Amino acid sequence: MSDSESDDVVVEPAEIRLAAMNLLARREHSVRELRLKLKRRFSDEAMVQEQLQRLTDERLQSDARCAESYLRQRADKGYGPVRIREELRERGVAEGDVLAALELLDIDWRTLAAQVLERKFGSASPADLKDKARQLRFLQYRGFSSDHYYRLLPDHVL
Repeated sequence: MSDSESDDVVVEPAEIRLAAMNLLARREHSVRELRLKLKRRFSDEAMVQEQLQRLTDERLQSDARCAESYLRQRADKGYGPVRIREELRERGVAEGDVLAALELLDIDWRTLAAQVLERKFGSASPADLKDKARQLRFLQYRGFSSDHYYRLLPDHVL
């Protein structure tokens, strides 16, 4: 018996499915995230793909549901749509699912940007241009576009 034969471990589809279900029980995952995590544990890519397809067909895994859940979670933490869209794109969620989640949740991004700005900097207006620029960079880093914070910071800062 050679070393390669003893290293071959037979993996049952039920093991892959159970691992995927355990991951999904903790939080929603995109197909891409699940695939990456399962491929680290199981070498049979075809079997991993087959189980992922079954989970998707049974609606136990849904990229649309993942997008909604992730969007809600990140917005609750004060992140804007630009950043959230990019993070979802990195997780392999299709643009259509992201747009549907944005429309479904109907978040008032201007109000959220104002809340995030006040939480970070207080209610006082920026003292000078340097302070205003710092606040604008913060909002951009958080993923808000100029449409969301255009009127939040006064134009008359010296």
